[in-house]
Amino acid sequence: MSASAHALTQEEVIAGSQLLYADRIAALEHANALDTGAAFGARVHRIADRLIIQAKRDYPETTAWPWEVHTTIDPDQNADCMAGGKMLVSEAYVERLELSDAELAMLLAHEIEHATLRHNLKEYEQAMRLDPRWSQRPFVELEDAVDNDAQLVAQLVPLDFAQEVEADREGLLLAWRAGWPPLRLANYFKKIMRVSGRPNRDSDTHPSPASRWAAAHALATVLATQTPSK
Repeated sequence: MSASAHALTQEEVIAGSQLLYADRIAALEHANALDTGAAFGARVHRIADRLIIQAKRDYPETTAWPWEVHTTIDPDQNADCMAGGKMLVSEAYVERLELSDAELAMLLAHEIEHATLRHNLKEYEQAMRLDPRWSQRPFVELEDAVDNDAQLVAQLVPLDFAQEVEADREGLLLAWRAGWPPLRLANYFKKIMRVSGRPNRDSDTHPSPASRWAAAHALATVLATQTPSK
């Protein structure tokens, strides 16, 4: 019997993410688009490993996660981290933005925080509050709807927007605690702003690139005067 969405646990969300991630990895591998660049892969792993060590300090539950990191040359991918620490990073995206190690750390830390802050679980819980009927349906249906049902996606926009703001802030703090200079981390958002065709316009789920850069720079300026406690 399929698990229903009522009384969801983080463990169920992680289990679902593992299956989705495995499918994505298999498809990329079949397309010869997975882990093709040894140098880039080594760079990503070096930076991600440092962030994961810090995440385990900050969020003890993540020490038991089955963390996994892969890279891809798929041009439609940028970076993400699914529940349970399942990460995928696009070499094409990193090259297009010409990211330094600190800027790449900021990108990865943002995605890691989506996972550590249980953003997937919170989305599913919000969907069930919006429509309690979801609690009587298989979890896999809700899992799909959160990404693909246009009506539900639109209803979740305020939550998604807030989660992006949170991941920006907490990601910068995570990477700073892991040892990267905060102003160099914040430069990631400047590069996003520079490549954006509409730097001052919010999207449905993200603040405008200009506002993200302003917020990150303001936080980084404060952090630059402090010493992180690890």
